[in-house]
Amino acid sequence: MSSEAVASQFRFEKERTEAVVRLSSGETIRGFFFTAGGITWHDGPERIGDLLNSEPGFFPFEVQDETGPRIVLHNRVHVVTVALTTNEAARNPGYSAATRRFVSVVLSTGERLTGTIRIHRPQGHDRLSDWTRQPEIFRYIETADRTLMFNMRHVVSVSEVPET
Repeated sequence: MSSEAVASQFRFEKERTEAVVRLSSGETIRGFFFTAGGITWHDGPERIGDLLNSEPGFFPFEVQDETGPRIVLHNRVHVVTVALTTNEAARNPGYSAATRRFVSVVLSTGERLTGTIRIHRPQGHDRLSDWTRQPEIFRYIETADRTLMFNMRHVVSVSEVPET
């Protein structure tokens, strides 16, 4: 059996998903994540949120420069926000039933995000304080014009605000 045939048994098809990543250095990078067509812990394709919350360390991100496309490995710890091209948050099971909160999030960079978060917790445990204690590091916020993910390790404060 050729080495190509053996290697193909372990190959997973990946989709390129466009996003804009903002790093703690202040750098903003446009490129592509690689997500799997399916994963074992939920139905449907892998989301960027699944990828970022799956493990610590580095993830591959394809960028384009003057020499063409190349892969850069970014450390999750230094990712502050990820601007998504689709409303990936709406693909979460229970999205429509989750408690909505309109919030203001202040990040360590000084940026303020204002928008809607979804709290996927049972009634009585769906307060903002309950949401802050959840284990996911990267969370979704739906703003007026886009869906973002942000790194909870870069959050300075979160507060509920009147919806505008």
